[in-house]
Amino acid sequence: MKKASVLLILTGGTISMGEKTDNSLAPLNCDQVLASIPELQDLNINISSAAFSPLIDSSDICMENWVEICEIIEKNYSKFDGFVVLHGTDTMSFSASAISFMLENLSKPVIFTGSQLPVGVHRSDAKENLITSIELAAAKNDKGEAMLKEVCIYFEDQLMRGNRTTKRNAEEFDAFASFNYHNLAKSGVHIKFYSEYFLQNKTEKPLKVHKNLDNNIAILKLFPSINEQSVKAILSTPNIKAVILETYGTGNAPSSKWLYHLLYEANRNGIILLNITQCRAGSVEMGRYATSINLQKAGVVSGYDMTVESAVTKLMFLLGQFSDNNTIKKELNRSIRGEVTI
Repeated sequence: MKKASVLLILTGGTISMGEKTDNSLAPLNCDQVLASIPELQDLNINISSAAFSPLIDSSDICMENWVEICEIIEKNYSKFDGFVVLHGTDTMSFSASAISFMLENLSKPVIFTGSQLPVGVHRSDAKENLITSIELAAAKNDKGEAMLKEVCIYFEDQLMRGNRTTKRNAEEFDAFASFNYHNLAKSGVHIKFYSEYFLQNKTEKPLKVHKNLDNNIAILKLFPSINEQSVKAILSTPNIKAVILETYGTGNAPSSKWLYHLLYEANRNGIILLNITQCRAGSVEMGRYATSINLQKAGVVSGYDMTVESAVTKLMFLLGQFSDNNTIKKELNRSIRGEVTI
């Protein structure tokens, strides 16, 4: 039986750091990362690698880097059974969400992973995360097809849909969570797959990579006693095309007349307004309470149970593909990569 093949894409982050003789940390290249985990040689998997040059901290990740990841996958798509992206944890959920939208007709797994401690440090979580991610990227079903056909994050012992994740903790190894969607697999003595939650990509169309993104968006997080000047400043940002409202509970906002008028005027001026909840779990239900009715009247679109990471990157993606606001609003109100429950 032919060995599965996996391409390891190294972008940077904590997992790619190693200790120098003076105990300081410095970036490692792909060969050094792989050498730090000799158990990888025991896997019945061919592992190749590609790397950013230079490696970057995930705090510096931007749209151009997402395009670079997609281009590496596009160039090597026919050569490998799956892909593992090593990435810093701080913006991993943003990147996994963005890549999920940018890769249309994906029929192979793209697994993001990283670690809370550098690969060369004692007690590092890097070893288990990387080994299991590679196994997941190579996993096949009984028909010999890829078990997973979507962009995921694997961390600690959980496999999650990438565009459903949020970084929940800066210190624990269990750093990520999928609050509004069931995990796709759990690693223990065996890897248990929850296939009923997989993205069912049955298309035989070739991979299509979308590289046009638009970052003319902003986030407006509501808080008690928010003032009119602050809201007006965000909504009047030059070239702004969309604003994500982080509202209370099930999508509620202050009933102030000035807020309604500002949002109404913004919508009338062509700014897309997307409503997501500040809560980690749960969904926007506009109209359930009186304090969200004004948002509906102002033309705000429901984001249902999307994460902020998914909302940001989905808007960047849609603004890069379409110029018509009505089309974008329709796309926001449907699930295109399993990112929202409607």
